[in-house]
Amino acid sequence: MSQSPASRDRILSGMRPTGRLHLGHYHGVLRNWTSLQASHECFFFVADWHALTTAYENREVISQSVWDMVVDWLAAGVNPNLSTLFIQSRVMEHAELHLLLSMIAPLGWLERVPTYKDQIAELRDRDLATYGFLGYPVLQSADILIYGASGVPVGEDQVSHVELTRELARRFNHLFGREPGFVEKAEAAIAKMGKKHARLYRSLRRRYQEAGDGEALSEGQALLENQQNLTIADRARLAGYLDGGGRSVLTEPEALLTRAPRMPGLDGRKMSKSYGNTLSLRESDADIDRKIRTMPTDPARVRRNDPGEPEKCPVFDLHKVYADDATRRWVEEGCRSAGIGCLDCKKPLIDAVQAEVAPIRERAAELEADPDHVQQIINDGCDRARHVARDTMKEVRSAIGLDYRQR
Repeated sequence: MSQSPASRDRILSGMRPTGRLHLGHYHGVLRNWTSLQASHECFFFVADWHALTTAYENREVISQSVWDMVVDWLAAGVNPNLSTLFIQSRVMEHAELHLLLSMIAPLGWLERVPTYKDQIAELRDRDLATYGFLGYPVLQSADILIYGASGVPVGEDQVSHVELTRELARRFNHLFGREPGFVEKAEAAIAKMGKKHARLYRSLRRRYQEAGDGEALSEGQALLENQQNLTIADRARLAGYLDGGGRSVLTEPEALLTRAPRMPGLDGRKMSKSYGNTLSLRESDADIDRKIRTMPTDPARVRRNDPGEPEKCPVFDLHKVYADDATRRWVEEGCRSAGIGCLDCKKPLIDAVQAEVAPIRERAAELEADPDHVQQIINDGCDRARHVARDTMKEVRSAIGLDYRQR
């Protein structure tokens, strides 16, 4: 795993293992991941513990689903040389931080999470009267905070979870951020910066704290981000020493709102396995052709020469994702004038989906033929994730007073 420069923002995102992925996952998540990995230090994880919060009775399918999903990540362009890929349950520090955060998480905060009541109502066929389900936002917070992620790419429905993570980090820092010997440790960290940078840091700190110079605060924060000789703990101390707020043990992340296109399924509803309306990332050309050819269209077009309304047609919803402007105009005009038939309309869509899926399917086949390589990618990613998580937990234990080895 290549090391990323300290100045790159760290991104954390994960997916529950549900098996092979479909085009909804690709357009909604994976394309964003492959874009982010070029400019950020990315940690992407398989959220297998989260899968147990709503599907603990179906545990036998989780193991195979993990590897099917990882293969699809890699086939879709997630690059292990640019991103850290790992499995949540193989980094035990997630569980420890989850436990410690649960000690300070007010019950009312969890009950107010919007998705809690929504999922209770939506998943009536499952037993969700468990602590694991109520507390899963705390585990989600631990997933983020243990890597010091500055950003979490989410859809609008997940923003509340990131806000809860920010509140838990803030509460933790308020309760435990004032460590014994803080000033002495901060001064020792300044000495590690070298004379030139130490002098600049002190000047910026004085300008901000004595004159309220906001620009000095920004310059000081940027200076710290580029200090290669500082540990994560040193950087956290000096950030607090700079703004006068004390040490921030846990970083408050920002929600990076992902404005992904709504990926329609074969029946016009959102593409979802539960609806049985998906096109998988490994779909064969023959199955793509068959599934799209048999898609429902505007019910007003009973005969070939009946004019239709594209906005009432599920096929046109997919054209909005795949077609260029010229093709969309051709579809709209041809449908409304009955100048083209429904099969004519579907042909360029079939071609576009086949062209998108073919290279992903081929890469997936290569990866499935070499499972040891996929396993090694995950092993390396877990090692890298574990190293970062252990560093964070050392600071967390120290802040709480659980690092008895120092006594």
